[in-house]
Amino acid sequence: MATNLIDKSVLIAQKTEAVQSFVMHHMRDSTTWHFLRWNVALPPFLSLHALMVIFAAVFLVILFGVVYRKQDAVPRGVTNLLELFVLFVRDQIAVPFLGQTDGRRMTPMFCSFFFFILTMNLLGLVPCFRTATSNISVTGALAVVVLCVMIFGAMYRQGLRKFCKGFVPSGVPFLVLIILVPIEVIGLFIKAFALCVRLFANEFAGHVVIMFLLGLVVIFGAIGFPFVLLAIMVYMMEVGIAFLQAYIFTLLSAVFIGQRYHPEH
Repeated sequence: MATNLIDKSVLIAQKTEAVQSFVMHHMRDSTTWHFLRWNVALPPFLSLHALMVIFAAVFLVILFGVVYRKQDAVPRGVTNLLELFVLFVRDQIAVPFLGQTDGRRMTPMFCSFFFFILTMNLLGLVPCFRTATSNISVTGALAVVVLCVMIFGAMYRQGLRKFCKGFVPSGVPFLVLIILVPIEVIGLFIKAFALCVRLFANEFAGHVVIMFLLGLVVIFGAIGFPFVLLAIMVYMMEVGIAFLQAYIFTLLSAVFIGQRYHPEH
């Protein structure tokens, strides 16, 4: 009896290690794309997550360049659906945090953030594809774009002197400013870092949870079948999270940029 228990424990440990190895391999960036029954070797300059980024970009170019029919007097079908999201980004995100002038002018950028992140998130839920936003290099690049707009966009709009003055609150004693100003400057980079980590962590964790829940069936056999139902529920939740994370990234980007464009508020 004791020998059987030991053998079962060893077998479970081996299966657990195999599942863990498979999950980490699935989440790791690679130069090989396992598509259905084929193993597609990618060029040395292209990784799998970079390929997913290209797929998302090409899809959006086709969607808005070919499918989208702006010239129609009455938007219908896909055009009507896309305009619903565009108007939401403009009226609920860009304009409230940057004002009418800056908000309308920067709506295309925020729409690009929203649709690009949403496409990459949803693409990762399709079998044989990967989630590019679970790579911190991808989310970091998006955060750097926001950081550049926060710094150089505000400099261009306000001038260098007024931009620097935005880090110095009026009416604050000099001794307090010695501590407060460096915190304000560091906070500029912390905000961008938070954008990067928030999106990466949510997408990475969600897919890891799904993979490990399915892996429990491999470890425990038929007794682990209820975990499949739980994995399906988490998968459905991940669809909603894909929209939510695209929205949160776009919203926080507008908030942070608005703070630098209008420091007086």
